[in-house]
Amino acid sequence: MWAWPRKRRKSALKIGSYREFTTQILPRIAATGYNTLQLMAIQEHPYYGSFGYQVSNFFAASSRFGTPEELKDLIDTAHAAGLRVIMDMVHSHGVSNEVEGLSRFDGTLHQYFHEGPRGIHEAWDSRCFDYGKHPVLHFLLSNCRFWLDEYNLDGFRFDGVTSMLYMDHGLEKAFTSYDDYFDDNVDEDALTYLALANKLIHDVRPDAVTIAEDISGMPGLAVPISSGGVGFDYRFAMGVPDNWIRLVKDTPDEQWHMGNLWYELTNRRRDEKTISYTESHDQALVGDKTIIFRLIDADIYDYMQVGEDTHTVARGMALHKMIRLITLATAGNGYLNFMGNEFGHPEWIDFPREGNNWSYRYARRQWHLVDDENLKYQFLARFDRDMISLSVDHSLLKSQEVHLIYEHSDNKIIIFERAELLFIFNFHPERSYSDYRFEAPPGKYRMIFNSDASEYGGHNRLHPDQYHLTLFDTSMERQRNLLSLYIPTRTALVLEPVSFGCNELGHP
Repeated sequence: MWAWPRKRRKSALKIGSYREFTTQILPRIAATGYNTLQLMAIQEHPYYGSFGYQVSNFFAASSRFGTPEELKDLIDTAHAAGLRVIMDMVHSHGVSNEVEGLSRFDGTLHQYFHEGPRGIHEAWDSRCFDYGKHPVLHFLLSNCRFWLDEYNLDGFRFDGVTSMLYMDHGLEKAFTSYDDYFDDNVDEDALTYLALANKLIHDVRPDAVTIAEDISGMPGLAVPISSGGVGFDYRFAMGVPDNWIRLVKDTPDEQWHMGNLWYELTNRRRDEKTISYTESHDQALVGDKTIIFRLIDADIYDYMQVGEDTHTVARGMALHKMIRLITLATAGNGYLNFMGNEFGHPEWIDFPREGNNWSYRYARRQWHLVDDENLKYQFLARFDRDMISLSVDHSLLKSQEVHLIYEHSDNKIIIFERAELLFIFNFHPERSYSDYRFEAPPGKYRMIFNSDASEYGGHNRLHPDQYHLTLFDTSMERQRNLLSLYIPTRTALVLEPVSFGCNELGHP
């Protein structure tokens, strides 16, 4: 939950409430076309600056946002709007505080946690559960059912699964072989608990959704228990946002390798459902930068007025749209966005803490930016909304086959097919191609979407609803069907196959 000012003075800054979220934010989420809401920082935590990841009371909804009844009303209202609601479930560790939390709850340090050094997570300054103890299993499993029964949630995103799975918490470790997944470093008690949690959740609510946040890539996490897996419905494709940040941060545009990009976007276990995203909440929190902030940086404060064009802003907006579209179009089974990033929110999220003099200034999303017709954020928001609509209308994420048609790293071109749509991306920073030819399934195509459209803040270099016919090429030994397209620099377009009709033959 985020705080936002009602007036522009320091005294007005406050923590946003469940009730304000229900009335002010839920309508925005429903209008964007997303179908699932993931709530963070719901379980009670003593330190606001921990972003909700050091839980003190696992059965309490944080009172800083309002009452339990107001949270229930939020969830009910979301359901009425057609939104599934899942919650971040933090069972990977507990807060080390001994007044509010479970640490030394019975006078010892090991009632719920491991005794000695193993019970302390050095990197997170928190306590590590002993998943081999029956009271711990009863406590955590009943916690899963409590949130399903009491708040009618639709599932959970389990946080910090990698930390649970390995004795060393997976810290600073590269998982390069299957030996890394099945050696003595694996905490088999934690693995057993995760399987039990998934069984309980799906027995209680067969329609519930569980998602694993795991960076290690351990096989079988999102495989049904009946098939020998741990039972999660989905796992995050966490390598995708990491790759985008590396590219945007460390690699000049002209050095982006299209083959490597394609590999990172599509590298996943085919027998497990995955959710892709361009950037997570980690990139939007203090200490890191969102993609739009890395692309535009300080210019985002001075040159986002409609009509004020700079190369930096034009580049940032073009790549922001392309990065999102290609991530969604290549995603396995789901696509995630952290709120505000869809319209290129200019700043990070930072909760009151000693390091910022306990300020609420950055503990919010500035929704007025996307509402202002004089600013360019509206274009990014409109693109995101229409991108989601395109995906839904064509059942994009239900089509599992993503077929690479053409890739040329020097020209910075990637072309692929999914759900019978052709996706064409030109990432080149300088070159537009007037007659770019590539092999494609034979037929007639209509352009139904392009990132360069004026309504998305583009340069409007392509005419809407263009039709394209494949050409039969016999110049080589192997006969081919070719499409010839004008592909402007830093532009993505989507073509849909259409049937021939007598009244359509006049179209170019």
